[in-house]
Amino acid sequence: MYFEYGDKELEYLKKKDKKLAEVIDKVGHIEREVDDDLFSSVIHCIIGQQISTKAQETIWQRMKDAYGEITPQAVGAASVDSLQSIGITFRKAGYIHEFAEKVICGEFDLAAVEKMPDREAIAALSGLSGIGVWTAEMILLFCLQRPDILSFGDLAILRGMRMVYHHRKIDKKLFEKYRRRLSPYCSVASLYFWAVAGGTVEGMRDYA
Repeated sequence: MYFEYGDKELEYLKKKDKKLAEVIDKVGHIEREVDDDLFSSVIHCIIGQQISTKAQETIWQRMKDAYGEITPQAVGAASVDSLQSIGITFRKAGYIHEFAEKVICGEFDLAAVEKMPDREAIAALSGLSGIGVWTAEMILLFCLQRPDILSFGDLAILRGMRMVYHHRKIDKKLFEKYRRRLSPYCSVASLYFWAVAGGTVEGMRDYA
């Protein structure tokens, strides 16, 4: 399952931003995998903090092997010690178990968060232990497929923006200028800034 976008979003961005238009034409369509379950997405993100992608996927697979489908009931029934035994740190195991319990008792309403406006959903998610604003933004983009997410807290996005627009620094004011220009399709722009930051477009350099 990939982040869904098409000609409508691309034509809008290309019309609004000539430099980004050049990048879009060079890179082509980007297929970026997304989650389809909010509960498991939050847990996946907590597991992945401050470890490599490979380590995250190893632990995630162990979790699925141990508990089957990653549901609030399955995780809530597991002890913190059990979660630690598959390679999750004590702190993260506590965050994960606490999250499952909040969902089970109704303190955290997954369905309600899915329907909230972006700002409210980010506030709700970042109110969870172990989830900061950047992680909440990534969940909105890569699970809920919200169309207008551009994260000032994402270093790779800032690097991509410096490379596309030839700036030495992207401060908050400059970031907001581009965010307003690219809205309401900032999420698609984010995909291209990540691609540029990752070296997809030959000859582009970081001006920092």
